[in-house]
Amino acid sequence: MNDYYNAFEMSPVPVGPDAVAPEPFRGIYAMPAFVTIPTNDLAASVDFWTRGLGFIDLFTIPGTITHLRRWAFQDVLLVAAQTVPDKAPAISFSFSCVLNQVESIVEACRAIRPDSVDGPRDTPWNTRDVEVITPENARIIFTAAKPYDPDSEEARNLAAVGITPPSDNGEHA
Repeated sequence: MNDYYNAFEMSPVPVGPDAVAPEPFRGIYAMPAFVTIPTNDLAASVDFWTRGLGFIDLFTIPGTITHLRRWAFQDVLLVAAQTVPDKAPAISFSFSCVLNQVESIVEACRAIRPDSVDGPRDTPWNTRDVEVITPENARIIFTAAKPYDPDSEEARNLAAVGITPPSDNGEHA
């Protein structure tokens, strides 16, 4: 017995093999979480995040801050700074995407900064991930759920930690 339950209905992340990504969300809300990234070239950073990673410029206070967004609850604040790290830190920040977005993110980022992308790679927990190092040396991961195969190694990995697929009635097996 485990304490996990199906709560996908509360997530803005679409699921399933034919999932379609939602449009960028333009509403104003109290953000439950966001990442703040310093940049010494706000214009170049905004360009990379919008053209490469698919974010929108929700609003900008010129020379100070740009609030970027993709889906609901995927918020990034780019803030003007004098210095940024010389290399990407060990910590990363992950954003959900859908499988059919992975290759376009890779291509768009490589077109802007050829050495910015590592992957994509499949994970033991049934996702396909791509790592991107942004102009401000932030380590960003885009992660997409792969179709669930109950006979796969990934399904066995999840079952080993008590995560089982929902049954037809929404209960976990």
